[in-house]
Amino acid sequence: MIARKGEGKGEGGKGERGKGKGERGKGTKGEGENGKTGKRENGKREKGRKGERGKDGRGLEDGGGIFWGGLAYTLAMTDPTANIRVVLVGTTHPGNIGSTARAMKVMGLRRLYLAAIEAPFPSSRATALATSADDLLQSAVRTETLMEAIADCQLVIGTSARTRALPLPLMNPRSAAAHTVQHAGKGQEVAIVFGRESSGLTNGETDLCHQLINIPTDREYNSLNLAQAVQVVCYEVFMACQGELPDLVEPADWVPEPAERMDVFFRRLEETLLAIGFLNPDQPKRLMQRLRRLYQRARPDENELNILNGILSATLEAARVRRQKDR
Repeated sequence: MIARKGEGKGEGGKGERGKGKGERGKGTKGEGENGKTGKRENGKREKGRKGERGKDGRGLEDGGGIFWGGLAYTLAMTDPTANIRVVLVGTTHPGNIGSTARAMKVMGLRRLYLAAIEAPFPSSRATALATSADDLLQSAVRTETLMEAIADCQLVIGTSARTRALPLPLMNPRSAAAHTVQHAGKGQEVAIVFGRESSGLTNGETDLCHQLINIPTDREYNSLNLAQAVQVVCYEVFMACQGELPDLVEPADWVPEPAERMDVFFRRLEETLLAIGFLNPDQPKRLMQRLRRLYQRARPDENELNILNGILSATLEAARVRRQKDR
């Protein structure tokens, strides 16, 4: 049985949760395209992970004490692979889905998401190329859009073979894998996104990513097929799980907000900028893209995002009062 995103009741993200200044406020279900993100995997209902971080955490060694520069940091670690998903977007060939499942399983990854795929699926071709990884095909989560597949993720890393006009932070697979394991090990949901065989990710899909992976290849022949790219990245993730964490130790109480809440914030930000006349709808240029990149780089946590939403609410109210006075 193939699971589809949205089946089951789940407790995933709920649109925008707080508009007050630094306060949670009342949630507004269904705001935007993905109000609820409950899903089934392996036919079982899986509750949203927010609020459960750290419950099954365990230290790295004897309580999790890690020393850098004489200071002790205690990190509540979980199995990183449990929080890493591989997302295929717009895949056209069922064989690539099967080969991806095989590449994932041999490297210890189990969570496959299929977003807006065009390939027939389930497919005997996919099953044949999955070899003994057909259980990943059975538990794969299908979604209609990329946003649905990453709605509860705090870190989204896309893959790209080309340089963008407005580039995101770009990493090679090894550094990206270390980054992935670091955040997944702290209980954060991480998605690694692979685009279409012929054209990769669209600009709109890339906008949903925090960072990009580029796989270095020979200049004269740089053609990797989809499953090969997945294998390279999954291998680096597997190796990163065997080694030490990167030197960067982020605040223990910092948990970035998932993509769904960030998307609601970006739409409110655009609405506010239009209301105060800062954004010209006739000549928007790349203002919203640049602002999206700015906030995606910052990756605010819940309190920080509530503060930003509070600022937007106060700005909209001030604009409304000013319009009334001008009448």
